Amino acid sequence: MYIKKNSVVWSLFLILVLTLFVGCAGSSGSSYNSTAPLSAENVNLIFVVSPDLTYQTPGDVNPDTANLTNQGLQRSLLLATYLKTQVLGRKNVNGIYVLAPMTHLQTANNYPDMAAIWYIQQFALLNQINLPVDKNGTKYTANSYLINAAYAPGSVPRGVVLPTTYCPDCQGLDFNNTNGSNDTLVSGIINKKIPGYYVFSAPWETISALLANTNSQQGYNLTLPATYVDTNYVYAISIAPSGDAYLVTYNSKLKPPSTYPVLPLPVTRASCTYTQQPYFSTTRTGGVHGVVIPANINKNQIIYIVRHAEAHPGNVFENGNYVGAGQWRALELPNALRGKISPNMVYSIDPAQWFNVSSVSPPFNVSYVRPSLTVLPYAIANNLPYYLVSSFYIVDQNVAPLASDFFFTGGNLSNKNILLAWESTRIKPLINALLKSYGGSGLPLLDPNWPIDDYDTIWTVTLDASGNLTVDNALCEGIDSAALPATAPQF
Repeated sequence: MYIKKNSVVWSLFLILVLTLFVGCAGSSGSSYNSTAPLSAENVNLIFVVSPDLTYQTPGDVNPDTANLTNQGLQRSLLLATYLKTQVLGRKNVNGIYVLAPMTHLQTANNYPDMAAIWYIQQFALLNQINLPVDKNGTKYTANSYLINAAYAPGSVPRGVVLPTTYCPDCQGLDFNNTNGSNDTLVSGIINKKIPGYYVFSAPWETISALLANTNSQQGYNLTLPATYVDTNYVYAISIAPSGDAYLVTYNSKLKPPSTYPVLPLPVTRASCTYTQQPYFSTTRTGGVHGVVIPANINKNQIIYIVRHAEAHPGNVFENGNYVGAGQWRALELPNALRGKISPNMVYSIDPAQWFNVSSVSPPFNVSYVRPSLTVLPYAIANNLPYYLVSSFYIVDQNVAPLASDFFFTGGNLSNKNILLAWESTRIKPLINALLKSYGGSGLPLLDPNWPIDDYDTIWTVTLDASGNLTVDNALCEGIDSAALPATAPQF
């Protein structure tokens, strides 16, 4: 009994010493492994290594799609809990910065690297953020943190639309660190000297260069990891108020299963009641009611269009991401849609696009990440190619005809079945632009409005072998939004 008691006391003493060491002990340039949380009094730069085709824990990335596998998805969910509890000590994050996916295209098919942003999404949803929701300065606290993914000046890849202005405070990471944009981002955080936790998610190529450049430019003299180990490792540069810096290495030792994640609670299903959006169906057939099939229209194509997951609690909140409840929908989507649709590829909006939330005071900027993250689990579960629309901006005034032309003309997407996640207020205008391109007289269009609390409706657009068009909303995801927990599922 005496021996056991002293063992417990000695263990607690060691934990206390290690915790103090992470916070303030040692000399600048120290590097060590740790299981203790980082000190909230320090500026903590936390580097999460996301997997890609070159550097991955075996089995985490699908070589055909360059996307995460079920195993990689499982690891990301488990890693989120590890980061929140073991690295941050359950404290709230101060900033999340991810790779802009189009800066790292993989395979001959040029698939965007979506692993980095998904790798940190679950973690983002384990944190909270308090943001204004009106012009009076009223604030709302949501179970979600915004993710910074926007392009820095000079880092926009070829073929991607140039933003009219660059986001001054929602920049993400560039795989190639063009013009030293990643280094500038990190040095700006260091120079502000605001204590807290700043998390960066990117492949090893980007993370290792960022560690090395930060170490060199700041003169920290840290002993950095010489080679890639695996994606269980998390690295942190912890900078004390004195300016002394320490490299802290964490090993999560995760061993995720290779099966698709099972949610901790069953998701309540719902039937298609058409109470949010009344049932609607219309056709455009060549030669009927004056309809003329556009010459360059696609053939044999089906697109299932869905909205992003739950994002606006109280019908007022906005941070560019979805909230905790939305993670239940996103992860359940492969199960909910099984047998309803049969896409052979998935599309969404480039999450590096950004916009200003101007309807509140003070206004703020966000990267628009939620549509792309909503359907990513579906692509992973079904081993489907995943593409991003990046050649035009979702907030462009002409986005409806631009999107209609992109998806339904030119022949590139003929003979394809596509699951598309889009911005809700742009979905029906997109479809209307397509309907209008057929001409005709006395033919109905869609009511362009989308109910703010409707996350379930699916619009299906079908083009037959002759280019005749059918549009309807017969399908729904079948998930009861009101029954979803407010907090993200825990893994």
